[in-house]
Amino acid sequence: MTSTAISAPPAASPAVPRGVLPALLTVTFLTALDFFIVNVALPSIQLDLGAGPAALQWVVAGFGLALAAGLIIGGRLGDLYGRRRVLAAGLGTFTVASALCGLAPGAGPLIVGRVLQGVGAALIMPQTLAILRTAVPAAAQPRAFARYALTLGLGAVFGQVVGGVLIRADVLGLDWRACFLINLPVGAAALVMLRAVPESRGGGTRLDLAGAGLVTAALVALVLPLIQGREQGWPVWTWVSLALAAGLLAAFAVLQRARTEPLIHPGLFKGRAFAAGLVAVQAFWMGQASFFLVLALYLQSGRGLSALESGAVFMAVGAGYLLTSLYAHRVAARLGRATVTVGALVMAAGLGAMALAAGSALGWLLPGLALEGLGMGLALAPLTTLALSTVPAQHTGSASGVLATVNQTGNALGVALIGIVFYPAATIADGFRASLVALVVLEVALALLTRLLPRR
Repeated sequence: MTSTAISAPPAASPAVPRGVLPALLTVTFLTALDFFIVNVALPSIQLDLGAGPAALQWVVAGFGLALAAGLIIGGRLGDLYGRRRVLAAGLGTFTVASALCGLAPGAGPLIVGRVLQGVGAALIMPQTLAILRTAVPAAAQPRAFARYALTLGLGAVFGQVVGGVLIRADVLGLDWRACFLINLPVGAAALVMLRAVPESRGGGTRLDLAGAGLVTAALVALVLPLIQGREQGWPVWTWVSLALAAGLLAAFAVLQRARTEPLIHPGLFKGRAFAAGLVAVQAFWMGQASFFLVLALYLQSGRGLSALESGAVFMAVGAGYLLTSLYAHRVAARLGRATVTVGALVMAAGLGAMALAAGSALGWLLPGLALEGLGMGLALAPLTTLALSTVPAQHTGSASGVLATVNQTGNALGVALIGIVFYPAATIADGFRASLVALVVLEVALALLTRLLPRR
């Protein structure tokens, strides 16, 4: 097929439609919070439902696998059938699935509900990014993406705190079920708020079903061994699955070049901003997912804190993140891509400070945690904005789906790789320290990658 050049999006209207940001940010917070809140509920789920280790793992993995596998298709569906319509369908699916989880009589139905939640989230996430790019004027986009990044980060950082509070409060005797049932009133309110979001579509008239099947199979083959490989000792099937994923992705790329209406337009990857942005986004999320994992393990298994107590320690990261994410768009207006560079180096400094403090009194970790949050807040919104900056409006949905997929695969890859460093260590403190050193190297690499991004 003949590739088309990537051009700048058309000029947007001068004002943000009223109610758009509150609606999108509510949905974003809901899905981000639910991704992390379940970790706190796992011990209670195990006691109440008699769930074994394999079932508990699938309560987490089922959501992540369905989410990663469905994001690209979700983005394309928004381009074809309307981003607000698909967002509403995803939110409805997510809300109903939350009810199934909260009322689940056993581990099996809970896992089914979690998979359906992942499907709903896969429809939601690409639409929020795409609508921000198409409904918000170009001049207002940096601030809008800053609010988006703030909401995403707060959902991640405070997920453990909210979950711990809900379980401790034991409202109406719901225990862990409140972590899922709380989504019902919030989801219903968000569905009403979506009426303020304008409808938009991209190009094309049909879904590439063969491409959808190939990319779904490829992502399942890639993410599944990353989720389960370490705990099973990396058996042969994990390596076979990873090799199969590479072959399927290659076949998908060939198929997309031959399609007149591809699932992902090949021209997207010819622009350096988008291609380099994907690599940088993956590096960013590899670092964040693995850091949150080893920090939680260190605080709870190494220092004996409860889930609620460790969640309170996470608030030091949240405080730093809140401070800089509110102003990252202003810094980026002056420094451009250097904002991401500075953020990565600040994260590296924070991780290094924590490595030096590991094994000391817990309070010595707090300055490093605050620095980590400060760097996250500086880097995330400008990085997302730069990655999507040259994508034309008609391809925004599929590009957002690809970006969100890289986010999720980065999470899985980071967790899988950090286990190689963390678990062989003699003590949990040693593993935590070694992991932090590895993450410092990753953040420095991210700082170098930012040289490939557009200056503005």
